[in-house]
Amino acid sequence: MPENKKKILVEDGDLIICRCEEITKQDVIDAISEGYTTVHSIRKRTRAGMGFCQGKTCGRLIQQLITQYAGIEPSEIEPARARPPVRPIATDVFTKGADEI
Repeated sequence: MPENKKKILVEDGDLIICRCEEITKQDVIDAISEGYTTVHSIRKRTRAGMGFCQGKTCGRLIQQLITQYAGIEPSEIEPARARPPVRPIATDVFTKGADEI
């Protein structure tokens, strides 16, 4: 587990970063100040990026916050890991046209 550091409070901490899981900017900054500095580790700590969109909406915002509050260059931040679909999908969905399903 990452070591604890000083908590950072921001004025707009109640701003929603992940709409699917209702994770605020303050939640993400708290995770960064605790030492979580990858999108994957913040996802595990806060659930940001685990909702319906799988981080397509909030992933870049989280990367920007890591850059801003941890001082890590965007090119050095490990990208989020891709996840399989939430529900199993029959293979014929991929092989048939939209009008054949």
